[in-house]
Amino acid sequence: MIRRNTVIIFTLSILCSSAMIAQGNTTYDFLRNDVGARAAALAGSTVTITDDANAIFYNPAALATLTTRRVSLGFLKHMLDINSGYASFGTEIPNLGFVGAGIVYINYGEFTRTSEDGQDLGTFGAGDLAVTVGYGGQLQPDLKYGANAKFIYSSIAEAHSTAAAIDLGVQYTAVANRFLVGASLLNLGTQLNPYVATRENLPLDFTMGVALYPEHLPAVLTINLHKLNEQQDKFFDRFKQFTIGAEFTASENVQFRVGYNNERRRESKIGTSSGLAGFSIGGGISTGAYTVDYAFTSFGSIGAVHRVSIAF
Repeated sequence: MIRRNTVIIFTLSILCSSAMIAQGNTTYDFLRNDVGARAAALAGSTVTITDDANAIFYNPAALATLTTRRVSLGFLKHMLDINSGYASFGTEIPNLGFVGAGIVYINYGEFTRTSEDGQDLGTFGAGDLAVTVGYGGQLQPDLKYGANAKFIYSSIAEAHSTAAAIDLGVQYTAVANRFLVGASLLNLGTQLNPYVATRENLPLDFTMGVALYPEHLPAVLTINLHKLNEQQDKFFDRFKQFTIGAEFTASENVQFRVGYNNERRRESKIGTSSGLAGFSIGGGISTGAYTVDYAFTSFGSIGAVHRVSIAF
């Protein structure tokens, strides 16, 4: 027990110390977006997610929880005619461990190009892309670890920028079928080719969270603290970037989900009202071979986003 706890503390210490790297301006903010309808319905409270190919986007340690080969696909038509999509894959390789891969893209559409005097010079496009490969394994039956390597590409008209990053993660089952702890450090890396001469920081995000499985209730409650690495004027402001999610299993083939994102609610406030900003709801239906997930995410008066994902 002492040895196991030492490993856990050591691993979390590495994540914490790495995450305290100073943050300034960031680029590639699309890497913070929710990926997949299940994650969106849970408001991004996913550092303790299990048995899901999309775990590669949130905590690579969760790849080691896969019970079978998983594939997930999704498309999102965002507000302002922004299109986004993703694909993910995860499986176990005998005598090696668990591996996964994922790709996320965003197409921001076409924009009018004009000269200094307002002459129409046609149109140009802009987009972002991230490709991730990951590995997950077990240090102990109740302690999972994982790491990703990530390549990031962004373009605006003829200009482009590239970056490379790694993700690190751990998951620890404190009480079997009752209490799970997780932590991840995402987007630790650097620009390889910046848009301008000055390099910008990537959107580094250190997240910790727990998953609670109430006894005699077919549900799981998840609580995550995000951006713990970012400096704040006041100590307790560091904990305002939290998310809460709940997933209820109505039957073997039906699940319902709700979520709340406190940062999104604060940022979507217009005047004195936030409306339903920060809240999300969704569900999933499984046919055995396929699972279709849906999520509705509110941004208050700004609008709302619908997501649909397919997993098999």
